[in-house]
Formats: sequence, structure tokens, C-alpha cells
Amino acid sequence: MTDLTTLLEVGGPLAALGGGAAYTRAKHPAVYWSTVGLPISMARLLGSYSSVMEACGLTVAPSRLRVLAVKATTNREVRPVPPRRGLIRLTSTGLRIRLRLAPGQEPADVAASAERLRHAWGVHAVYVTTVKPGVVELRLVGYDVLRRVRMPRKVANGFLKVPVALREDATPFVRDYRTIPHQLTLGATLSGKSMYLRHLIAGLARQPVALVGIDCKRGVELAPFAARLSALAIDPEQAAELLPVLVKEMEDRYDLIKTRQGIAPDTPDEEITSDIWGLPEKQRPVPIVLFVDEVAELFLVATRKDEERRDEMVTQLIRLAQLGRAAGIYLEVCGQRFGAELGKGATMLRAQLTGRVCHRVNDEASAKMALGDIAPEAVSAACAIAPESPGLAVAGDTSGGWSRIRTPYLSLGDAAETCREAADLVPDLPALKRFRPDVPIRPVETATTAVLPHPVAD
Repeated sequence: MTDLTTLLEVGGPLAALGGGAAYTRAKHPAVYWSTVGLPISMARLLGSYSSVMEACGLTVAPSRLRVLAVKATTNREVRPVPPRRGLIRLTSTGLRIRLRLAPGQEPADVAASAERLRHAWGVHAVYVTTVKPGVVELRLVGYDVLRRVRMPRKVANGFLKVPVALREDATPFVRDYRTIPHQLTLGATLSGKSMYLRHLIAGLARQPVALVGIDCKRGVELAPFAARLSALAIDPEQAAELLPVLVKEMEDRYDLIKTRQGIAPDTPDEEITSDIWGLPEKQRPVPIVLFVDEVAELFLVATRKDEERRDEMVTQLIRLAQLGRAAGIYLEVCGQRFGAELGKGATMLRAQLTGRVCHRVNDEASAKMALGDIAPEAVSAACAIAPESPGLAVAGDTSGGWSRIRTPYLSLGDAAETCREAADLVPDLPALKRFRPDVPIRPVETATTAVLPHPVAD
């Protein structure tokens, strides 16, 4: 009886402790990782490193000098040598460790064993990146960082760089317009595409750039940011007037580059290899970022007259995509579907859009439109995005690399307030003044005293 009582006294707190740990792991994975998961994974890694590397086939035969030294000093068996391990660095989401590969090994050997390492050390995922020849870094992620996105406190941002989402390896996904000038973003309704666009606009609103929007849904997506926009077109008719102005602005910038650098005036724009960043800062035109929401609306036609207008707009978009980078004009094209079925010029325009971001789509063909031509293996990852995970997407570029990302929540009111606070940063572009959207005046809030109704007898 005494033993049973003692067991109950000890078992009660242990059960409560186990239940608390399970609750913390489910509801607060970051806290669970920092208090429980990190020490356990650290102990597993230090205690089983050599055996795990040997089981994964990542060891090599020891050198003759090592064999002679071991036999001369001890009687133990000479075992294969694992990659040399560097210092273990702790992070808020996992661990980082650098490995120096043995002669004959390559990073692909370690990457092929990432799933085995994940199970052996009890972490959520293991990612392998090459630091320099012969050195790789293992990034161990302790929990699913995309389930509840928290951006890192310190993000390396800069001019024309916007940290817009979090990668699955817990690193920030930064939209860098200097590196990837044009991008295609696809996603079905309620997939998180608008949230992605909000982060881009809110991030660029604080920078000295001109923001131009084409929103053929009567402006419902981009109108809340009117205070920071230099131009806004809310239907195909206005877009047909705005795009030629942007093309003319691009041509004027090329003329400025020719004049400054002594290039012959008759040199075709396609043969000019310089850009506005080679100009003195005082003469450098302000960069322009063009947001096109629901690009398919620009391709839809009903009459022959609409078809002629469509062909002109598509041609101008293609010219901006082909030549706009050197002139400091960048494209952010968004839509639900984008492919050859939209009409003439759609495939040519898509080929000029280096970056690709694909949120949840309604069919596999839509995912292939975004990622099939750059990373075919990413198509299945995009098709596996569940409706219960808005903001989750697959990001890739024409280099073939891709990763899963997720955008943190940003309310429309907060993004619009950021644009209103940065309204004084709207640059002076005379060519776009007639397209500047009207900014509604916010009513002044005044303190009022509530007046109670009085009876008729009074």
C-alpha cells in the first residue's frame, strides 16, 4: 500500500509534466524546442555523430598515418573517419553545424542523407548548403516554422530589397529587384497572393521608389494604397493609356544613359549594356515598380477593337520586361492563371519573368505554368498546398532552385496606414501625374459627448 501511494505521488507530477510538454509542443513549438527539443537533439547529435555518419555512408577509410598512429598507441579497432565537425551554433529555430568533407566526397552525398539525419537526431528537417569547396553547412530545423510564421528579428534588407516571407529552412525570403527584376506570382482565390502583394507594397513604400499599379478589378486590391502610388489604372482602358507612358519613360531613360556615357544616339536600346545605376546619383532616375494584378484581365477580349488594344498592351508589357531592368523599371505580375491559352504574347511575357511564386492553385496545369519550365519537381510541391494554409507558396527562379515559403499575416489596414505615412516619398514624375489616384481625405476624429434622449414631457 505504501509503494502504491508513493507511486501515485510520483506519477501525478510526471503525468502533469508530460501533459504540459505535449501541450507546449502542439501550441507553442518554439518554446518547446528551446526548453526540451534543443537539449535532446544536441545530446543525440554529440553522442551518435560518428555512428550516424557511418550508417549513412558518409565515412571514408582512414589515412595510413592515422592507422599507424592508432595501432602504435592503442589496441582498439581502426574505424572509418566521418567528416570533420565544426562548432555547433544554436539558433531560435534549430542548430547549425559545418562539416569539412573528406577527399572524394561531395555535397550531394550529404544532401542525399538529409532524411536519415533528420530521424537520427530527432529534428523536423535538415537542409544542406555549400559554404565553399569542401565545406557544407547543415541547418537543422527543430519544428515546422511555416505553421506559425515569425520573421527573424534581424533581416539583411536594403534598397529595392523586401523581406516578404519565411523559407522552410527558417531563413527569410527576400524579394531583391536588383537580382531578380521581374516576377510572376500565381495563386487561386484565398491562397494568400494578396497578402504577399501587401508585404511587397508596404516594404517598398518606405523606400525612394515609384509604385505604379494596374488593377483591373476596379482597383479593389491596390486602391487602399493610393496614397503611395504614383499611378493607378483600374480597368483595361486606363491600362492601355498608362503602359505607353511607361514605355516612353523607359525610352527617355535610355536616351539619358546614351547622353551621359557618350553612346551614339542611333544605337538600339537592345545593345546598351549599362543601366541607370552607372549614372551619378543626382542624375539617376527614380526606380519604378509596376504591379499588375489579375493580368488575365488584360488578355480578355470581346470585340475586334478589344483585340487590337490587347495586342498593343501585351507588346508594351513584353518591351518593359525585356528592356525595363536597365532603365530601372521592374515588373510584379500577379494572376490566378497564366499560360498560352490567354492569347498571343503570353508565353513570351512569361519567359521574361525570372522569379516565380506559386501559391495554392486549382489545377496542376496552373502550377506547371508557373514552375514547370524552371523546376519541374516543384510542381508537385505546389499542388500539395492545402486550402487550410493560406500564404504558403513555392518560390523559384530560372536557375532551377526552389523552396517552400509562407507569408506572415499583415492586415490591409496596417499596410494602408504604412502607405499613408510614407505619402511624402512619392517621387515627382511629370509623365505619371495624370494617372495619380485620388486619395480620400480621412475624417478628423473629434471627441463628442453622448446626448441621451429626453422624454417628451420634458
